[in-house]
Amino acid sequence: MNLLATRQSIRKFTDADVLEEDIQKIIEIGLKAPSAGNRQPWRIVVVKETRTIQKLADASHGQSVVSSCKVLLAIFAVADESRERYGDRGASLYSIQDTAALTTYLLLGVHFLGYGACWVGAFNEDSVSEILDAPSGFRPVALIPIGVPDIKPPFRPRRGFPEVVIDEHF
Repeated sequence: MNLLATRQSIRKFTDADVLEEDIQKIIEIGLKAPSAGNRQPWRIVVVKETRTIQKLADASHGQSVVSSCKVLLAIFAVADESRERYGDRGASLYSIQDTAALTTYLLLGVHFLGYGACWVGAFNEDSVSEILDAPSGFRPVALIPIGVPDIKPPFRPRRGFPEVVIDEHF
């Protein structure tokens, strides 16, 4: 419970490296995420090259959290893999939900191993696809910059039950 309660978005990193074995562990944790029909319609591109990370930062509207990371995971949805079983709903919804679950698990894996990360969704999809040479039909849906946290920001308030929980009907 503490792991879930203490995870937060980290947007500033030190110059320390992220260990290769830890990257593998983070991905192993991420791959435990649920997906509709166990289709796992995702791909994870591991980016460590500084020049490529800088290009991705540019495609992310210059976000410093991207440019300052040591490792970046680019999450792609493969809609056709969901479409095969679930038709258009699988392609347009399930593949996105599934990659969101994957992203959440990856973020928890990052936190579990003592690193920091932030879920980045503000980027130019076409640019990210071009930078990473994504095949047709592979849609970038999240970038996860990872590093050793430089600062621990204060926890941001969360909405309470009365604001978000509805019993039975609206």
